[in-house]
Amino acid sequence: MNTESSEDSHYLWWLVLACVSGVLIYLLSPILTPFLLAAVIAYICNPLVRRLADRNISRTLGTVLIMLLLLGAFSALVLIMVPLFEEEIRRVMDKMPVYLDILKNQVIPWLEQRLNISLEPDMNLLKQAISEHWQSAGGVAAKVLPSITSGGMAVVEFFVNLLLVPVVLFYLLRDWEILLKLIDEMIPRYWHQQVAQLAHETDRILAEFLRGQLSVIVLMSICYATGLWLVGLEFALPIGLVAGILVFVPYLGMIVGLTLATVAALMQFQDWGAVIPIWIVFGIGQMLEGMLITPWLVGDRIGLHPVVVIFALMAFGQLFGFFGILLALPVSAVLLVWLRHIHQRYLGSNLYNS
Repeated sequence: MNTESSEDSHYLWWLVLACVSGVLIYLLSPILTPFLLAAVIAYICNPLVRRLADRNISRTLGTVLIMLLLLGAFSALVLIMVPLFEEEIRRVMDKMPVYLDILKNQVIPWLEQRLNISLEPDMNLLKQAISEHWQSAGGVAAKVLPSITSGGMAVVEFFVNLLLVPVVLFYLLRDWEILLKLIDEMIPRYWHQQVAQLAHETDRILAEFLRGQLSVIVLMSICYATGLWLVGLEFALPIGLVAGILVFVPYLGMIVGLTLATVAALMQFQDWGAVIPIWIVFGIGQMLEGMLITPWLVGDRIGLHPVVVIFALMAFGQLFGFFGILLALPVSAVLLVWLRHIHQRYLGSNLYNS
């Protein structure tokens, strides 16, 4: 009986610890974003620092070298992509008169005919509305100004968090092994074996997800950009990159990329028949991603249900903003491992069998 009570008390402590952790995460969510992002990057890069340490290079120097490598890769990406996007934007601006002409002579008349409404602006009515409501402009400005101020503060907060990431990343990468040792020493020996097993499984799942997902993003960006280029779409590169990068959110990359490519094809070719090859490209890309690339590089062992994926994206986005969306799926995969372990322990406990 004492053994049963002791085991139940251990589960009670686990429950209390989980509740306290949840409350702390909720209260500290406004400042956790750079720390979580730095922790994810440190987790991915730690094997490289460890390999350098095995070659008698200090972790401090190894951390500096890896961060310089990351900075160089990011700078190279920016130097390559910015001119490409500038060229695409210039081409869009050059074709803007053609697009406006299509909008005026084809799209607006088609909408007016189908919806039985007039989309031509009535200038007299517009002047009357302006003359009647100009006096309220001061009140509107007074309402808009606080939102502009808060928006500016949000931009400042974003850049502060962005600058904080490399600082936190340096210390996490340099002291990664020390931090793991400290955490290991804090775990009671009664729980040590269970926690070590859980940590090992979490590490396996998280490594499989993060490194595999990065490979999926690269391959799908190449596939979409190449496919759209082969069918003659002018803006194949930016649309292909957007569709490939967004594949970390299920179906979002395909939906956004397909929408942008369809609009671009209609503007370029002005023919629905030319849109069909675009749809074929995204259909083939979706089949390759779902049936070949993702199962091969990520695997089916993560097991996140689509409803869980949607909830995780919304919840983490609400708590941590844009970076929360990036972290939603890997963190959810880790939580799923823990919940499976808790469920198995619960089924074998006295609380379930009593």
